[in-house]
Amino acid sequence: MGRLDVGQAVAVFLKDIIAVEAIEGTDKMIERAGSLCKKGGWVLVKTAKPNQDMRFDVPTIGPNTIEKLAKHGGSALVIEAGKTLVLEREKTFQLAEQLGIVVIGRPVIPTDLRGVS
Repeated sequence: MGRLDVGQAVAVFLKDIIAVEAIEGTDKMIERAGSLCKKGGWVLVKTAKPNQDMRFDVPTIGPNTIEKLAKHGGSALVIEAGKTLVLEREKTFQLAEQLGIVVIGRPVIPTDLRGVS
């Protein structure tokens, strides 16, 4: 999705993308995903775009992101390690633990390297 310059986040339930972040931003996309997946259990994936200008628009999460996820049925958050800014880091991760939101940081594998041994 990043190559299409659409947004920095998607919401996934099982293997289906249920929402894509656009101009409205992550918070509104989380609300939309929650309204589309009323049973909950969906995952928010937040990454930088392949040609992201990290001087101006850094993928960011914080306590508000965790609170929104919990309120709207999200169960997990996957962020791009090394490229996602975590605001109030300790508070964010403590809140995630309290609210039962799993947070995973992982590097993004470039599409041209997938399947290469």
